[in-house]
Amino acid sequence: MFAFALLLAAAPAPLPQQEGETVTVRAPLPAAPQTPATLVAEPVAMMIATFDTNGDAMVDRAELEEGVRRSFEAIDTAKTGKLRYLAFSDWAKRFIGDQHALPSPYEVDRNDDDAVTLDELEDHFSRLFARYDRDGDHLVSRAELLTYRTMPVDAQGPTAGRRPPKKEDAKKAERSDGRGQDRKRGGRDAPPPDADAPEPERAR
Repeated sequence: MFAFALLLAAAPAPLPQQEGETVTVRAPLPAAPQTPATLVAEPVAMMIATFDTNGDAMVDRAELEEGVRRSFEAIDTAKTGKLRYLAFSDWAKRFIGDQHALPSPYEVDRNDDDAVTLDELEDHFSRLFARYDRDGDHLVSRAELLTYRTMPVDAQGPTAGRRPPKKEDAKKAERSDGRGQDRKRGGRDAPPPDADAPEPERAR
């Protein structure tokens, strides 16, 4: 008991809080909306970028073939040498991000046997490599993997193909800004009278 009292006496006392000192605890900020990007990368282009093994931010054909082979073998666990379309969907979802992303198994399967072999997959990626290699230096850079977005976008995403607003929504928007009432009452937003319209006859 005496030893415990000595330990308490030797312990440093907590620092007194200064008068008027305010402790501010900041809450996490909400996520800010993403500004629509003008430069994007295709899903398969992002996969090709991951094949850079030496960290030079470039992908050569040797790295491309090795990366494709590793991805193929990761799905072909039974060592059959081919991926049926269902297994190809698993490959696309894992390495490209979505099972419906390009390339589709129908364009990779050159002999139409309902399966994709490693040679067919490497041949398809070889053609993709040639398309991305715009300067013909047998290397694919990050800049060559980027694509300019051509469709119009706003804060809600692409505007092309967006469903037009319904008539009810248009009427609600019109009522919300007060223009509908001004037109009915002949306010300042009312359309100007037609100058060529005949004047109404006066009662005799």
